[in-house]
Amino acid sequence: MTLIEAMHTRHSVRSYTNRDIEPEKQQALQALIDRCNSEGNMHIQLVTNNPEAFESRMARYGKFRGVRNFLAIVGKRGSNLDERAGYYGERLVLEAQRLGLNTCWVGLTYSKRKAAVTIESDEKLVCLIVVGYGVNAGVPHKVKLQNEVSKVKNIDFVPVWFTNGVNAALLAPTALNQQKFKFTLLDGNKVHASASLGYFTKVDLGIVKLHFELGVGDEKFEWV
Repeated sequence: MTLIEAMHTRHSVRSYTNRDIEPEKQQALQALIDRCNSEGNMHIQLVTNNPEAFESRMARYGKFRGVRNFLAIVGKRGSNLDERAGYYGERLVLEAQRLGLNTCWVGLTYSKRKAAVTIESDEKLVCLIVVGYGVNAGVPHKVKLQNEVSKVKNIDFVPVWFTNGVNAALLAPTALNQQKFKFTLLDGNKVHASASLGYFTKVDLGIVKLHFELGVGDEKFEWV
């Protein structure tokens, strides 16, 4: 499965079976976690067999069932931590999909106190990503129109690579399915990505920027 195929097939799943994640799949996830931590100054952790984190009233409110495994998205505090969390967390989400696993981003509906996560004094736990074998594969989320999340300035036509990037971004998960992001194509190959105010929108920005990059593929462009 390619990453583009993973984008199309991956949907949020909140109910999980008791099937363990095989050691080889845990190793594959850990290998990518190590790369993401090194590249992004993150401290992402794979936590297995920790159902207590999702046995709280908040987890039940979030309709989570059977959750035992998750990725803890932890990183060094800084102005762009939320965006880094989204970017590198989504890399792991897509890899999990390629491995045949299901996932769901979780902002608040879990017990931070009962989550077996290591957080250093200069770090912050941004969110969790549930991972495992879902009861089902989830369902696609509703998406906005491309012209609702993109804008072109001073250019007579929209290049295919930009369209491909926006379409990939529309497949990305966002908090409460808000899709409060916008990609603006400036002169040449310069692209500006922004997010309006809202619940976890800075995390969402990192997620959609990764999707945009993957959708663009080998074409060269510059973030500004």
